[in-house]
Amino acid sequence: METVLKNVRDRYNVLHETHTHGVFITVSPNDVIGLLAYLKNVEGFTHLVLLTAVDWIEENQFQLTWLVNNPVLKQEMGIRAFIERSVWPEESVMDSAHHLWPAAKTYQRELHEMFGIDFPDSPEVNEPLILEYWDQLPPYRRDFDTKKYSEETYFPREGRYTRDPKTHMEAKLYAREGKKQ
Repeated sequence: METVLKNVRDRYNVLHETHTHGVFITVSPNDVIGLLAYLKNVEGFTHLVLLTAVDWIEENQFQLTWLVNNPVLKQEMGIRAFIERSVWPEESVMDSAHHLWPAAKTYQRELHEMFGIDFPDSPEVNEPLILEYWDQLPPYRRDFDTKKYSEETYFPREGRYTRDPKTHMEAKLYAREGKKQ
């Protein structure tokens, strides 16, 4: 892996590198697709394991992470990039990797739908994947109010009730012959 990392450092501007739980390198969004192509075509990282996002609302950024695998050497590497977090309904934008791995289009559709991140020219990116007819703030963004959405969308039904978790757990876990500890 050290040889691969040296080759990557020689070719790309690595902004940050961690080795805590595997190798993760952070690069500029402009370098991601070139780096992924290099890792796939030259270094043998032929399998895209996943593409995911994290909403860093306080920093006004989305973190995108591509996890790639070299099946011959049994090595994995994470490639991270930070993009600006748009104000919805505007969308944040990242280049597509679907030409490298066809499976990337599914991940990109999910991130488009759930975070509002656009991958221009990615096939079917604007077609619903999970949320048909959804026209609200994407639900994986941290400013999406899950409780408010739930209260406005779902109605109370007969037979449902809410328990205070603390009281319930005390009664279930600590009740001994009618007394609490």
